[in-house]
Amino acid sequence: MAEKKTYKRKRPGASPGSLVLVGKKRLQEVAIESFDYSPDFFEEKTKLTPDECLKYRDTDNISWVNIDGLHDTEVIRKIGTHYIIHPLTLEDILDTIHRPKLDDMDHYIYVSLKMLSIEPGTNKIIQELISIVFGFNWVLSFQEFPGDVFVPVRERLRAGKGRMRKMGADYLAYTLMDAIIDNYFLVVESLGERIEKLDNEVISHANKNSLRLIHDLKNELIMVRKVVWPLRDIVNSLYRTESELIQDDTTVFIRDMYDHVIQIIETIEIYRDQVNGLFDIYLSSISNRTNDIMRVLTVMTSIFIPLTFVVGIYGMNFHSMPELSWEYGYPFTWVIMITIAVSMFFFFKRRGWL
Repeated sequence: MAEKKTYKRKRPGASPGSLVLVGKKRLQEVAIESFDYSPDFFEEKTKLTPDECLKYRDTDNISWVNIDGLHDTEVIRKIGTHYIIHPLTLEDILDTIHRPKLDDMDHYIYVSLKMLSIEPGTNKIIQELISIVFGFNWVLSFQEFPGDVFVPVRERLRAGKGRMRKMGADYLAYTLMDAIIDNYFLVVESLGERIEKLDNEVISHANKNSLRLIHDLKNELIMVRKVVWPLRDIVNSLYRTESELIQDDTTVFIRDMYDHVIQIIETIEIYRDQVNGLFDIYLSSISNRTNDIMRVLTVMTSIFIPLTFVVGIYGMNFHSMPELSWEYGYPFTWVIMITIAVSMFFFFKRRGWL
């Protein structure tokens, strides 16, 4: 079941660029971590204060500052002012329910997208807004709450192998986006398994619970589609941008990420068609079950109609009826009725009506 949220919204008429958290307010403290690196240098720090993370804008190394928690708007304001981030961008960072988007602001690029995950022990799909802002040698990532899909990125930075530390901030931003998009495959695969399981259930024994599950799956696919569909234009714009912040070596990887997005979109469309087909199968199963019941009832009624006719005749009790005084009239009537019932039963059986 998709996650349902009750959001705090921005006051209508507020001035543009007002820093108001739109979404669920989290009570935990804002957690800031940093990664400062070059081909021959690496430094990782956690539990930073906002002032401690400001120095990374002006270093010669590549710096990644990750902020967990958006409820403290003063922290967001201070970081945004120091990195010269436009107030409208900061407003979008705090608007956790807005559509994924990309803004090219000359000295930085802002990308927002949704991170999807499946809650352990349930089928609930949880979505979280991830905002990525990157300049020439720095990357800022903003998350609603702790826990993300960036563990492989952190491990690659610590290991220092491959091209990770040799590339620029644009490549780091790409790896963060790619980690989020790759996680979509796990979510979509989970939805596919549920659809396959529900398909077998609907065919074998459809019930009211099956209809509810079909409805839930349909809503979840709509939610995932809303999350993934805008990424096609975002990644394509990132690939075709003429910004100096995107190096030629990185565009090859962005194009590959675009292919992944298209693949996910096509899979979601296929699953949507399958879920719509499940609803048709459900209606057909219910209709066939009803027809089977009505056929059995009709056959039973057809068998008892002639028996009722016989009983009705001998229930008239006319004095001139010779069978009423016959010694074997009662058992003979039973023989006739049983013969009629058995003959009709085998007749319907042979015709395939039973």
